[in-house]
Amino acid sequence: MADITRNHRPTVWLPIPAQDVEGLPAELDYVFWDGEEEYPADPADAAFYVVPYMKGPEVAGRPLPRMSALRVVQTLSAGVDHVMPYLQQLSPGVRLCNARGVHETSTAELAVTLTLAALRGIPRFVRGQDAEEWHAGFYPALADRQVLIVGYGSIGAAIEDRLVPFECQVTRVARLARRSPRGPVHAMEELPRLLPRADAVILSTPLTPGTHHLADARFLAGMKDGALLVNVARGPVVDTEALLAELEAGRLQAALDVTDPEPLPAGHPLWHAPGVLISPHVGGSTSAFLPRARRLLREQLHRFTTGQDLVNVVMTT
Repeated sequence: MADITRNHRPTVWLPIPAQDVEGLPAELDYVFWDGEEEYPADPADAAFYVVPYMKGPEVAGRPLPRMSALRVVQTLSAGVDHVMPYLQQLSPGVRLCNARGVHETSTAELAVTLTLAALRGIPRFVRGQDAEEWHAGFYPALADRQVLIVGYGSIGAAIEDRLVPFECQVTRVARLARRSPRGPVHAMEELPRLLPRADAVILSTPLTPGTHHLADARFLAGMKDGALLVNVARGPVVDTEALLAELEAGRLQAALDVTDPEPLPAGHPLWHAPGVLISPHVGGSTSAFLPRARRLLREQLHRFTTGQDLVNVVMTT
């Protein structure tokens, strides 16, 4: 059970005002911090730190070296790569938890949106409307396509759930082979055999040392001519230079919610590469975020105060 006494109540740092999250445990003290330069309280008193959402690794990690009493780091993102470099500065026993259950719906929606938009020629239609040009003709459909989902965790499974009505064939890949309710999940080692069959490859992996530049020149060369690469994972999962070479050659298409570098700077060649659709890392930034984030925080903090096992524990320092 959390160390709750009359003279010392654990302090929780929240990037959402506590009054905006109904049902939080009354046994805890709450301070609001969403990445501002000045801290609202002494970081040394923080027992539970909820990382500001989408504020970058420098903001996320800045108070951690001073959080000497910390017991939990909770991200509001599915990935935890932005806080990993700072964890070595923490005392042993701190639990790192991610936001599994918060982003699946929104990210899966965007993955399917980007796939459909790229295949059906939506970027061309938008530019045509701006120029008052009528681009009629036949365009690829998602129906009957082979879709390869690389990174079959909770987000990958949510993507497949939304692909089912489109009558496409889905192949699943994760770090290790296993069975899922929908069928077999292949291991990463099978990618050289699976890539040439896919019309669309959707990346939804976490960013780890093992997935950094997973989609490198060799990976991309293994994709069939005209195939579509969709990235809703992290920008560095794709080797940008290798992707640019394939796009500029006209051999592949891409739809990217994340890029490397990010934000993509003005003048970067990826902005105007042929066959690419770019959205500004908005996979989880929708109206679905706050209700699910509040629900997760409410559950985690009740578990914290009552000594129950926390959910979504990624690692313990």
